[in-house]
Parts: sequence; C-alpha cells; structure tokens
Amino acid sequence: MKTTAHPTPWAPRTIADNRILRDGIGSAAILSALLLTLVPVADAAPLEATGTVYDDRNGNGVQDESEEGIAGVAVSNGRDVVLTDDQGRYTVPVDASADVIFITKPSGYAPPVNGYQIPQFYYLHRPQGSPDGLRYPGVSPTGPLPESIDFPLRAVAEPDRYSAILFADTQPQTQAELDYVRDDVIADLIGTDARFGMTLGDLLFDDLSMFPRYLSIVAQLGIPWHNVPGNHELNLLAESDAESLETFQRYFGPPYYSFDYGQVHYVVLDNIEYRGNGEADPGDYRGSGGYVARFTEQQLDWLEKDLALVPADRMVVLAMHSPLKTYSSDRVTSNTANRKALFERLAGRQHLYAIAGHTHTNEHHYFGEEDGFAGPGTFHHHVLGTVSGSWWSGPFDERGIAVAEQQDGTPNGYHLLDVDGNALSVRFRAAGKPADYQMRILIDADHYQYEAIARRDVRMGALLDGSLSVDQVPAARILVNLFDGGPKSTVSFAIGNGPTLPMTRVQEMDPHTRELYDRFEAQKKPWVDAIPSSHLWAADLPDSLGAGTYTVTVKAVDEFGRTHHGHRILEVQGSSALTP
Repeated sequence: MKTTAHPTPWAPRTIADNRILRDGIGSAAILSALLLTLVPVADAAPLEATGTVYDDRNGNGVQDESEEGIAGVAVSNGRDVVLTDDQGRYTVPVDASADVIFITKPSGYAPPVNGYQIPQFYYLHRPQGSPDGLRYPGVSPTGPLPESIDFPLRAVAEPDRYSAILFADTQPQTQAELDYVRDDVIADLIGTDARFGMTLGDLLFDDLSMFPRYLSIVAQLGIPWHNVPGNHELNLLAESDAESLETFQRYFGPPYYSFDYGQVHYVVLDNIEYRGNGEADPGDYRGSGGYVARFTEQQLDWLEKDLALVPADRMVVLAMHSPLKTYSSDRVTSNTANRKALFERLAGRQHLYAIAGHTHTNEHHYFGEEDGFAGPGTFHHHVLGTVSGSWWSGPFDERGIAVAEQQDGTPNGYHLLDVDGNALSVRFRAAGKPADYQMRILIDADHYQYEAIARRDVRMGALLDGSLSVDQVPAARILVNLFDGGPKSTVSFAIGNGPTLPMTRVQEMDPHTRELYDRFEAQKKPWVDAIPSSHLWAADLPDSLGAGTYTVTVKAVDEFGRTHHGHRILEVQGSSALTP
C-alpha cells in the first residue's frame, strides 16, 4: 500500500521550543504564540482520507503508471460509505484521534493477504496508538494521516459456484487445546478447495497472546481467512466498548465490514457490546468485562448505507458472534437485544442468511412478521456448532484429543458453505469423522432413567445399545440426533422390511451426552452440562416386534433439502419370563 506523509494538524515541539518553556527564556508573546501552535483550533477543517483503489496487475503494492484505478468500489470509515470515481479515487472523513478506513472487496478482485492469510483491505488510523493500560498490545502509533491511502486489488477468477469454510468458537484456553485445534480440524482440511474461510468469534479464550500461534496454524490452509469479533477477543482491562477491540483490530482491522465474492454479499458484524471493566454479567465467571449482545446504532446505520449499494436480488450473508436468538439460553449475552432494529434495515430483502456461534449448539431459526421481520418470506438464522464443542471438555480419544461433544449432543466440528450463484446450503462436518456422519441413533428402553450410580455396572453406551429383550420392547423407543437438523427437517425410520414410520421432534437432552458428562465429570469444564437439543427426534418401537435381529434404517431430510441415511442393528432377545 503506497502512503505519503501528510502534515499534522498542529506543529510538534522542537528542542528549542522545549528550552523556552523550561528556562522561561523569551517574551510572553513568544510563549503565547508557541502555546497556540500546540493546541488544535476548534473550528479547524475536519480530516479527510483520500486515495485510490487500483488494479495492481504486477502485485507489487504500488500503483504503476500502467495500472488503472477501479471505479465504483465502496470505501468506508465505519460511518460513511462512498464510491470511488472513474479514476478509482475516493475521499472520506476521518476522526482525528482514531479511525479505520476500509473497502468492500468487489467481486472478481482480491486484496493482498499478510503472512497469516488475513486480507489487507483496511488502514488503521491511530496517530498516538491504542490507549495505555490494556492487558494485551493494541495498535502501535501510526503517526499523521498519510497524504494518500491506496488499496491495491488484483483481478481474479471468482466462480459463481464455490465452497467456503465456517468455523465457530475454536476457543483454545491452553496451549494444549490449541494443539487440538491444529490436529482435530486444521490438519484434516489441508488441501481444501474452499475459496476462503471465516471464524465467527471466540477465536481464543481471553489469552490474546496466543494470537500469533493460532493464526500461524490456521494460515496453513493457504486460503484468505476472515474473522468476526467475539466476547473472548475483548481486552478486559479496556475502559469502554470503543477500546475493547484494540488488540483484535491490531490483527484483523475493522470489527465490521463487508466483501463480495461471486454473486454473494458478505457482511461481518460485531454484536458484542462491552460494558467496561468491572460491570460483570451475573453469569460471567470472570467477574469482570461484562457484555451484552447488541449492535451499535452507528453500525446499523453503516449497514443501511452498505446495503443501499447492493442489488435487492443479491444473496446477503450476515456473520456475527452472538446469535440473534437461541434456544439454549435467555441471557442478554446470548440473544441480540436489538435484533428488530437489524430486521428494519433488512426489510424488503428476500435472499438473507445469517450465521452465528457463541452458544456451542447447532440451531435453525426462521424469523417472520411475529418476530419483527417484515419479509418478504422468512429470514433464516443458523447458529453453528463449534470447533471446540464443549470447550474441549471430556475424555481423550486415541489421538489424545478431548472428545468435545457439545451440550446438545452435536460432535465438535465445523460447517462448509456451498454457494451456487444466488443459492446456498451448508453442510456440517464432525471433526475426525466421515462426511456422512450426520446422526446418532440410540435405542432407549427407559432404563436410562436410572440414577447415575446405576451406570457403574455397565460400560459406556451399554444402556443405549441395540440389545433388548422382548419384555423391554413396549417401553423402548428410538432416538435420532440429526446433528444439524431443525424445524424444517424430517426424520423417519424402518425396521427390516417393515413400513417407514415417522418420528417426532422433541425438546430433550441427548441421553448419550448426559451419560458422557456424568461419567467424565472431572474432565469437563465446570459450566458444561447437557441441555435440551433442538434436533432430537423420537418414536416408539412397535410393540409387536418379536425376537430377532433387525436392521434399523433412518432417513432424514435436513434444512437444506439434503437426504441422509443412518443404520443401527437391533437385537431383540426372547423373553426369559414365565408366560402370564
């Protein structure tokens, strides 16, 4: 990026100036004149950033004479949005004390990336650097506003059909848990054909000194990576919300922005509002750094201006950390307080999809008029299961990695976004499992209701396996956890060559998850407990099922219309009881 020095609004002191002030040398008039040079004039013209967005054909980061500017590119300061002119030039106001200037990457172009594969589409203006007293380093002083802030882009082939990787809450609390991120997910994705990736906040778990190692590991995928701010990226000694993301911005730039890829407009949003050090949420175990899930009005106003430049028939994907709404909690940290204000900015758009993390659950919500979304149609909000699952809780598998099953019974993992023009769908991938591992099938004969002490006498999972007696069949049922299922999903089952029978979506805990947590209490984080799952289906086994060995076949159709199959072997043993 080419920048040129620009005069500061007031002259710096020289050695001679300091001598006059120290020794009292010179007249009062000289001293008064000097002091005036040290104080900015109240009615001075506001700062403006100017520069060029250009096609950097040779990739050297400098606009050569043969490289033309790119017209019609959106440039913003997080408040205003302007378009570059025919020569690729722009002008936008800048806050003198701190600001960030960024562009919306247009389709068919790519910005440069740094060594961590983070797109460089922004310029941080911090003349004096971040405030003192932060726990982790913020932005170093950038000095006076440059004369020209230029943004190089390179023309690239962007297909309308592509995939992207979606992570939520990788969240390593220790260096060992960062090993798990590396070995459980990143290693398996090497060689991916995804065009870019995104992490929906809580990249880390408060220890922001781990950023360099974390980013070096994710960068091994070799694709551009976007990052959403979460509540665990907050600098907890910050005095205000405005200062809480200084370390985040040091590594990633603006906390909210947009970019285009193919025919989709992506918007990264920040809905974590920091309350300031010492104002803790009652449920916050840290005792400080409380926050609520909320969009600032400035951000919503920016979004309205951003979307005004996006055609109404374009698919818009909104990415944030805390859900707009969740089944798992009614806390103000997990449900975005002013989501209706967001809905107002989205009114009239039919092609919308929003993703979030934070709750460590897989959920689907569809907002309509009763929720304050005017339409047309409904607005699909998808809460994604997390890479860290139950915050890396549980026993270790054969690789020495925690079996981090989420509280709703979803294995830890990630999602793949598949885009085809203006249409999209999302696939869940359980970490370390085959792609077709999309459900867990359990046989529950009510003996699972025994207290935890009863499990002492059987191995893990024995109470939910496929072995029953004829006497147990009338009390038995089949349970299916469709890991990324939702209100539009359907699940059915058949036993052997018997008829296909429907299953009913129920709000219950996954009994496998409950047993796992009970048996390995010492290996899980203290706040982790099984919760009712939003994607569990149940059906009674037919009472007439006699002794024999059967194949149970489950068919599920998910929220995006894809069909999944699963199988379980059921053995019904002859009764040993006397005939009544």
